Amino acid sequence: MNLHHGEGRPAFDDRGGVTVFVAVCVVALIGIIGVAVDGGGKMRATERADYIAGEAARAGGQAIDPAKAITGEAVVVNPHDAVAAAQAYLRAVGARGTVSVSGDGKTLTVDVSGAYDTKFLPVVGIGSMPVTGHGTATLLTGITNPD
Repeated sequence: MNLHHGEGRPAFDDRGGVTVFVAVCVVALIGIIGVAVDGGGKMRATERADYIAGEAARAGGQAIDPAKAITGEAVVVNPHDAVAAAQAYLRAVGARGTVSVSGDGKTLTVDVSGAYDTKFLPVVGIGSMPVTGHGTATLLTGITNPD
């Protein structure tokens, strides 16, 4: 049985069907690659934000009172100096974030915020993704010379 419509063409013409299939597969493949690349990029940006927050917290935690440390009276960190040192570190590396000291003055907390500019996902309307980092340091308070 030969199904033809006039001029010798088959009744069920599927020419071009493969082209549509290939186009759909290519778009899906680009989407998968985009999610992998941008997902990995966001993860690296988050790791960097965590690193910066941790380093800023360490900088604050090292802001000891030099007068007391030199005389051997005590090794203590002034919370205001710790906040200033952490903020100075954030400014030096060009990061945005907040620095705070706990109510008891023993813990310095640094939160860094930023964004990862996507490479593939702008095609679907996602130009950037937020990233955050967090770091803490224990502030030395009241540690005196045992002598």
